[in-house]
Formats: sequence, structure tokens, C-alpha cells
Amino acid sequence: MAVSIRDAQGSPEDRKWIQSVYRDYLNDLAMLNTGIFPVLGEFGHREPDLLARWFADDRAHPLLILKSDTPAGFALVVRPVKLAGGGPVIDYRMSEFFVLAKFRRLGIGRDAAQLILNRFAGQWEVTEYLRNTGAVRFWRDVISGYTHGHYTERVVDGEVRQVFRSVNSPAPRAGEKRS
Repeated sequence: MAVSIRDAQGSPEDRKWIQSVYRDYLNDLAMLNTGIFPVLGEFGHREPDLLARWFADDRAHPLLILKSDTPAGFALVVRPVKLAGGGPVIDYRMSEFFVLAKFRRLGIGRDAAQLILNRFAGQWEVTEYLRNTGAVRFWRDVISGYTHGHYTERVVDGEVRQVFRSVNSPAPRAGEKRS
């Protein structure tokens, strides 16, 4: 039973599925008690507005994670706006990543993350909230294995940030260092 990913951008069915589980994702985040993620319904139902931005933004890549042909989760990869004179160039950022509870601890998230990283060649940044110990542990394990330990990590303002170059990336541009 293989893990795969597919673009959700052009599929109304995939978009509807993501909408159907998005509240589960937000509920998981709210349970972290970070104060960043509101309890569902606290500020009304903004989920449709948030998801509409995913599908309208040409820098966003909403993806469906599949176990065989069954939806098991979703991811959102974004191409950040390049800021003049600021920090390292980041080509891609893992903005959202979610696997349904019944599919967790089966290697589906790890396999999906590797597929996503292979698909989008370039300099990556993955950020987790420090208090989300499960996510920190997951991404450290995935990124360390994927890069064979060749990544940088910083903790800034309560966030863990890993920066690395995807394995299938082209060689660094002139004057650019590898992570």
C-alpha cells in the first residue's frame, strides 16, 4: 500500500475533502494551548476564508496525502515572497502538514514528507511551534534522515526552524552556500 501525493489545486473533490478535515487539524493545534490557535468557534468560522486563500494563491501548492487511493492527510507548500536584503533565500516553506489520527505512526507522514521534498527542489524551511513536541520530533527525524544530517536548526521566538536543501535540488548558485 503505497503513499502518494497529488495536487489538490484543480480538484473540487480534493478541496472539499480538505475542508472536511480542516477543523480536525485546527482542533489538534488548539489543544497545544499555545494561545496562537483559537479553540474552534472562538472567532467564528473562518476556515472557508483561510482555505480559499490556499486555492487562490499562485505561490501555494495544496496537496492531498494518499494511502493507496484513500485520502490520509494534506499539506500546503508555499513559495515565500523574496525579501530584498533579508536572510537566506528560501524557495519553499512547509506551511501546513496534517495526517489524520487513524493514519499516524504508520510511516505515512514520513513518506509523504519525503515525496513532497523530492518534488519541490530547492532551499526549504520547516517551522514548528516549540511546544508542539510531536511535530518537532517528527520533523527533526524526517529532515535529519532526508538530509543525512545536513541541515541547520534554530529556535526563534518559540519556533523551531530547520533550513536545508532538498536532496534532488540542483547545485547551489554561484556564491550560495549549502546548509
